[in-house]
Amino acid sequence: MEYAKSLAVRETEIDGLLILDLSVLGDNRGWFKENWQRAKMTALGVPDIHVVQNNVSFNAKRGVARGIHAEPWDKFISVTTGSVFGAWVDLRQSSATFGRVVTAVIDPSVAVYTPRGVGNSFQALEDDTLYTYLVNAHWSAELKSSYTFVNLADPQLAIEWPIPLGECELSEADKHHPMLADVKPMGPKRTLVTGCNGQLGRAVRAAAESRGLLGFEYTDIDEFDFSDAGAYSKIDWDLYGTVINCGAYTAVDAAETEESRVAAWSANATGPALLARVCAEHGVTLVHVSSDYVFDGTREVHDEGEALSPLGVYGQSKAAGDLAVAGCPSHYIVRSSWVIGDRRNFVRTMATLSGRCADAEDSLERVTVVDDQLGRLTFADQMAEGVLWLLGYRDGSVLESEPAPFETYNLTGSGRVASWCEIARRVFELANGNGACVKPVTTEEYYASARGPVSPRPVHSALDLSKIEAAGFHPRDWEEELVEYVKSLTGSEV
Repeated sequence: MEYAKSLAVRETEIDGLLILDLSVLGDNRGWFKENWQRAKMTALGVPDIHVVQNNVSFNAKRGVARGIHAEPWDKFISVTTGSVFGAWVDLRQSSATFGRVVTAVIDPSVAVYTPRGVGNSFQALEDDTLYTYLVNAHWSAELKSSYTFVNLADPQLAIEWPIPLGECELSEADKHHPMLADVKPMGPKRTLVTGCNGQLGRAVRAAAESRGLLGFEYTDIDEFDFSDAGAYSKIDWDLYGTVINCGAYTAVDAAETEESRVAAWSANATGPALLARVCAEHGVTLVHVSSDYVFDGTREVHDEGEALSPLGVYGQSKAAGDLAVAGCPSHYIVRSSWVIGDRRNFVRTMATLSGRCADAEDSLERVTVVDDQLGRLTFADQMAEGVLWLLGYRDGSVLESEPAPFETYNLTGSGRVASWCEIARRVFELANGNGACVKPVTTEEYYASARGPVSPRPVHSALDLSKIEAAGFHPRDWEEELVEYVKSLTGSEV
């Protein structure tokens, strides 16, 4: 064992597998080391492992060997006394280094960070060898069922064991594990999509299924009410790597009523806070959808750094949710405006009204639309693509790139800023060529005869897209997508 080394981290030929040189201080009394030092090690690039369990393994005799097991959690492995020969094999599905082997001798001055899905095997090189490992998931029967194994004698791996396997103590199971050619690779952690029946939830599902993404699961309030603290114990969160929260209360005016205010705060603030807490506890990435309503609309264009300044109950509840989610270490807050997707929305309503105005037998001749609220449409399919982009999915069915930094990102359609009235006229023109049927009014005039409470709206809802574009995702121009969307509604050439 080497004493007084400087703490250092070495990359290996397996993506994510790291070997650490530990500083061991010794004298005639023995030795001391910092086996895991979060601040120092994460500063050198070791992932923050979110330790939930510390396991210890003791081998009484030299030559005891443990087969190559890939487990569904990350491990930080080190030796307390003695030494071991370790062999690691990448068994992760679609990994660029699948099947690659790394070996190393570990004594108390060496530790190894092993990412989820990389198989590990240990051969004791001395009697009375004791090694320990930290893990970031609790053992469960469901997690155990996802273990992946490969035979430590596989000639394709060509591992040069210091002690011949024929002289080693092996379990019967380890002797009969499959060869690499027959291994079932370990898939990625699951992704849970909440609010799957809403406009964005449906768009995320369509985008994930079109790419063949693995491990995506979809739920809505009838199956998992994420604002109910009691619902969380029913889910094994160690199975998940990402939560995409598409659920929200979006009835802006109804949120101002006494009976609906509680529902808005429950879905938009309490629920995200509970999700943020459980994701932080289990090292899960949380994607949360926000809104332009968290701003008062006094700025013409809002960037991500603008202070929150909501005007009404809906905006206040969304702002509270943003603040809660920001406390989760691995989070994306994705801010949208004027969302259009596969459910009831403004464009669908305008297309229907355009048809009525074009129908000579219908008494409707014109519609009034506010002309003093300005912004851009956000088509749900573009938002879904942007979310997947931030997570590291580019084109294919696997994580092909590093995820974007965990931050807040604006994500709307690109292009010019327009009023609701201008958008309505464009829809009328595309649908039936009757844009003249749309008449502009002020917000005050539009709501003058409203029977219930009316939420204040931000005048300016346009969001600055510089940050998401710098991350590599360029949303489509909303006007181009509007043409395609109206065509899909009317079935006509527009």
